[in-house]
Amino acid sequence: MKAFTVLVLFLSASLLPAQDKKDPAHPFPAAEDGQERFVIRLPKLDDESARKVELIVGKNVETDPVNSYSMAGKIERKSLKGWGYSYYVAQSSGQMMGTLIAPPPGAKKVKRFITIRGGDLLRYNSKLPLVVYAPKGFEVRYRIWSAGEKTNHGKKE
Repeated sequence: MKAFTVLVLFLSASLLPAQDKKDPAHPFPAAEDGQERFVIRLPKLDDESARKVELIVGKNVETDPVNSYSMAGKIERKSLKGWGYSYYVAQSSGQMMGTLIAPPPGAKKVKRFITIRGGDLLRYNSKLPLVVYAPKGFEVRYRIWSAGEKTNHGKKE
């Protein structure tokens, strides 16, 4: 009877839904209405202290080919309560600002990725995902920065 009970427990445990294998993104909430959640999983590196991550949030829009544009908005760092992890929320109405150079007559519109200005360089950490919430229709991109080997000396004045 004891062997039968162990067998039943073993079989019923194997039928339970698989656990989340400790996915580091599981504590982060789903996106709210009007937002999308982006998860960036960085590869493990030998020396992560020499790298930084730049978040780039924006959208593809048609503009004239001459002016420089940026998107009104901000990227705000928030803390996941109870965990101490950080996540980022991009806010933008989609309103653009730009220079006022008159394009040449007949200039055709071009599709460009216009970004929200700002955002600090973030610490590179392959152990935790970078979770970013952005308005629907926006994209989240990122760039990896690396420190050069050469350092410079400050001068005493």
